[in-house]
Amino acid sequence: MGILRSSSSSSALKWLGFVTAVWVQSISGNNYTFSNYSGALKSLMNLNQLQLNNLSVAKDVGKAFGILAGLASDRLSTPVILLIGSLEGLLGYGVQWLVVSRTITPLPYWQMCIFLCMGGNSTTWMNTAVLVTCIRNFRRNRGPVSGILKGYVGLSTAIFTDLCTALFSNDPASFLVLLAVVPFAVCLTAVFFLREIPPASSADEESEETRYFAVFNILAVVVAVYLQSYDIIGIKTGVFSVAFASVLLFLLFSPIAIPFHSFIRSLNRGEEQDVEGRIQEPLLRSAEKEEVVVEEENPVEERKRPALGEEHTIMEAMLTVDFWVLFVSFLNNMGQIGLALGYTDVSIFVSMTSIWGFFGRILSGTLSEHFLKKAGTPRPLWNAASQILMAVGYLLMALAVPNSLYIGSMVVGVCYGVRLAITVPTASELFGLKYYGLIYNILVLNLPLGSFLFSGLLAGFLYDAEATPTPGGGNTCVGAHCYRLIFLVMALASIIGVGLDILLAYRTKEIYAKIHASKKAKSSGSDLS
Repeated sequence: MGILRSSSSSSALKWLGFVTAVWVQSISGNNYTFSNYSGALKSLMNLNQLQLNNLSVAKDVGKAFGILAGLASDRLSTPVILLIGSLEGLLGYGVQWLVVSRTITPLPYWQMCIFLCMGGNSTTWMNTAVLVTCIRNFRRNRGPVSGILKGYVGLSTAIFTDLCTALFSNDPASFLVLLAVVPFAVCLTAVFFLREIPPASSADEESEETRYFAVFNILAVVVAVYLQSYDIIGIKTGVFSVAFASVLLFLLFSPIAIPFHSFIRSLNRGEEQDVEGRIQEPLLRSAEKEEVVVEEENPVEERKRPALGEEHTIMEAMLTVDFWVLFVSFLNNMGQIGLALGYTDVSIFVSMTSIWGFFGRILSGTLSEHFLKKAGTPRPLWNAASQILMAVGYLLMALAVPNSLYIGSMVVGVCYGVRLAITVPTASELFGLKYYGLIYNILVLNLPLGSFLFSGLLAGFLYDAEATPTPGGGNTCVGAHCYRLIFLVMALASIIGVGLDILLAYRTKEIYAKIHASKKAKSSGSDLS
């Protein structure tokens, strides 16, 4: 019974680790909450708008240093990476709390930039630890893993904001306490349970994973609808707020039932599975020994460039066309669309982007995995579909259709959600899992780079071209025509992205055919037995 008990506890620990990973992702979207306390920093430090914007840039620069977390993920254990991220966040946001709460006098501007950069960088360590470990643990269900984890990241902004509003009446100092302490506490919990565990080795285990991921999806949708309902109702004081916070915490804690169910289910499988494991174990070891012998027979043979689907170092990945097609295909960015259309209050835009982003991530992760198993559909085709939707959204903006803010919110949310959820498993399937942390962190640099190129440089240049000079200096432009050209350019960029994603799907169709055949063979083998 020793093997059976080991299998039971291993399965339960793997799911317990995934639950803590969900909790970490639920609190790792604090990079998007700067507007909740930026006003307090502006008044206390006597900043002008440009200086405040540069503080926000410093926070975003921290995310660009995610490459450090990627490098560390190939050398350090998951608990160590989580500890680094949690301690960095505690220090970065803790100092900001000291300033906003007036516990200390405001620090020099350059020092505040450093602490905001640390806060921004802290989440890259958390995200890297969670994604790399969970993709390795559930490598036969990478789509759902990516969709669920990235979905909770999308909800984390709303979770933080709504909890602070409900419990502390949206007080900036209290909000910063949450940003500093809660991620630290959650990561300390994950340190004990989130670690690499051997992935599913049978079709039955894979099927069980699929069922459990369906439960995670349902719970995530319930959380998303619950958060949206709270925003719509608008009652955010008194007993109602306390009740809301209590129910939200219960919903976030509820997935803990899954590892307990997995453990009990494993114990009840009986002696038959124990015997089967003993029979198969030597066969697996023989295969491993055979592979070692083949390697030893050719000790001086020069290492060939790996094919797609095999383990790549970062340099080997960057020397492939496929890496750069994946990187370039989504450089376009419409994150500033609310402000670009002249809306001064973009809170509705931010909220809708978050909620639609969640649904884009959850649906694309699950659907891409389903069609991969059923028909071998390459994941990049889902990115191509999202680019088509984005191009349509840009064209509607350029035509200045009514309610374009809401249309843009839906488009940016869904398309960003799809892109993030699809890129995570795609990169691991094409370039392997050994150096996945670094490869992933380099790929996601396309998001801030695209924001800078399109929302910053290009949008500003084209706006100035349409604007008229004002008597006091500067220029101004009012109306949809101010940004029509930028929307048309970005629509064209999306169409180019469609072509690149289709090209990548064509180049990788053999890889996905092999993955499909592997999944189908394992399923058939299980049915025969």
